[in-house]
Amino acid sequence: MSNETKNDPSNAISRLPKKKADSEPIPSQLTEAKVHMMGSPLMPDPEMYEEESAPQIQPEADSVPKVKFNFWPPLWTIASVLSLCVNVVLIVVLLALWTNLSALNMGGVTNVGTSLLGGLYSNFEKMDRAHITRTIPVEAQIPVKFDLPINQQTTVVLSQDVTINNALVTVQTGGLNITRALTTIVLPQGTNLPIILNLTVPVDTSVPVKLNVNVDIPLTETQLHDPFVGLRNVVQPFYCMLNPKALNLDGQPVCK
Repeated sequence: MSNETKNDPSNAISRLPKKKADSEPIPSQLTEAKVHMMGSPLMPDPEMYEEESAPQIQPEADSVPKVKFNFWPPLWTIASVLSLCVNVVLIVVLLALWTNLSALNMGGVTNVGTSLLGGLYSNFEKMDRAHITRTIPVEAQIPVKFDLPINQQTTVVLSQDVTINNALVTVQTGGLNITRALTTIVLPQGTNLPIILNLTVPVDTSVPVKLNVNVDIPLTETQLHDPFVGLRNVVQPFYCMLNPKALNLDGQPVCK
């Protein structure tokens, strides 16, 4: 081996161990390599290699970072936007009512409540005192079946001549006196005979009825009385709160 070969620095570097093809890449790089041949051509200088820094582990190229989705920030953002929109709408409505308050032409709240509750209480009281009046036409056939007793004196008229045989006749005249002699008597047509009727007549027939019936039903005497009183009792506490001196239809105090 010639001296040029021994003193050639590139020849010494080529003798250093090389990394295998399937080994992992060296994380750090050599910044500078200085080779000095001191004494033996096979001994490299200790200051031949200088490392730039401590080895750093690089992430693998095929690794994908995992991103965790946080659900709450978008939710709070949407809720805040909706709340802001609702507040804006409410403010606009309140401003519109405030500007148009005079156009509504409403009295005080107390007067309105008193009129409303007083009207309800009075009408419930009037309904309880009301009457159902109506004229109902009635048309019907009423069956009639009974025994009619008759005992009275009356006068009958003969419709034809009536012959009475073997009648006892008493005749007293100036020249002739006949006492209780049997004779035949003929009563002419149209003769009035006073008689006494004493008999029982059976009646079995139907009588047509056609008339108008007037109906007057007070509601206080019906089952509607209790509901009307209950409605008045429901309204009474609120009515007394607004008008403690309220009077009923009879002039009596409502609030006792």
